[in-house]
Amino acid sequence: MNGQETATDADEFRLLQAARDGDREALATLLGKHQQRVFGFGLKMCGDPEDAKDVAQETFLAAVRTLGDFRGDASITTWLYTVARSFCIKKRRRTKGAPARHEPLSKVTTESAAEPAPSPEQMLLGREAREIVAAALDDMEPEAREVVLLRDIEGLSASEVAQVTGMSVSAVKSRLHRARQSLRERLLAVVGEPSEAATPSCPDVLTLLSKKLEAEVSPELCAEMERHVDGCPHCKGLCDSLKRTLEVCSSLPTPEVPPHVQESLRRAVREAIQEGAAIHT
Repeated sequence: MNGQETATDADEFRLLQAARDGDREALATLLGKHQQRVFGFGLKMCGDPEDAKDVAQETFLAAVRTLGDFRGDASITTWLYTVARSFCIKKRRRTKGAPARHEPLSKVTTESAAEPAPSPEQMLLGREAREIVAAALDDMEPEAREVVLLRDIEGLSASEVAQVTGMSVSAVKSRLHRARQSLRERLLAVVGEPSEAATPSCPDVLTLLSKKLEAEVSPELCAEMERHVDGCPHCKGLCDSLKRTLEVCSSLPTPEVPPHVQESLRRAVREAIQEGAAIHT
């Protein structure tokens, strides 16, 4: 895995250097490699394919225009997510108050009513996971949704999420801990698994588990938490449900870019590159 990532990074670096040197094909290829991730990010943030296409197109056009300003302090992926996020925010502001265009939760959970009802575990780990997570994410506040999306679905590190959002790393982690619990509760509500009542004598194991995942818990505290969870069915259930939620997030595939959108994005990028080349000749 690491070798593959290193090869990919090296390939992108060569394309970036060539693009900066004026190689238009290298620039088109470089942006094409990120087409699916940027479109998928826009789709998950905005919830509508047309909005996602607009976000991807605006992101790539901005990248063509501002490539010379990219200093390489972050990865090309992080840079493009940062640009895409700004367009997602603008899109949300323009459409604020508009009816939601996601499929309703009732359709997600009842369209197979004739079949035997799956267990919560089957729903969270089976083929319905994508629809369930999409519905639960749509119900979250945008600020919470984006940190879960970037960290737990797209796989960026907390420091990379901080670069994309303009927040401090500590603020990202704090928001992430709350957002993970919120997403867990929404998922359990969708699949019909009741949220457990709090037990005053138990520690906040959900926050501790989330912090453990971000390397914020000392080995001593981690061991103490694990001993408690091993002997407490209530807390073990809480931790298992959060782990299951995050497993679903990390296993979600990046949405495919429809062929007509691929062609539209390629055409827009090439026209922008040619226009830029004409201006500088």
